[in-house]
Amino acid sequence: MSGTEPGKGKPKLRFKPLDFAAIGLSVALTVFSGVMVYAKAAPKTQVVIESSGRSWVFPLDAEEKVQVPGSLGTTVVEIHNGTVRVLSSPCDNQTCVAAGEIHSHGQWVACLPNGVFVLIEGTGDDGQLDGATW
Repeated sequence: MSGTEPGKGKPKLRFKPLDFAAIGLSVALTVFSGVMVYAKAAPKTQVVIESSGRSWVFPLDAEEKVQVPGSLGTTVVEIHNGTVRVLSSPCDNQTCVAAGEIHSHGQWVACLPNGVFVLIEGTGDDGQLDGATW
């Protein structure tokens, strides 16, 4: 045996006022950080059009016909009723026009010969699974 009386071998843990202040500050910073990270409003779904180093950004619910200059000429992009499509393009194969309408985040259409790229970005909370899930 070590010769100490029972119960006297361990020092008692005593908190001082600054200990309470440090614990309180730590809890407050943790709660504040959680609120700042998780309570941000999600960005709205938007249409991003890129060409020749320039970008145009519109909300998906806009009603716009955008004339986008490209390397071959002007590509016309229409945003209407929550969908986006390429109306016309000066390219030969017209694949971008044939692609039809896009309406969900992550979808895109491009006119590669003319250098025009159209992408839908945003929250993606439309209740549907995306192709990346599978």
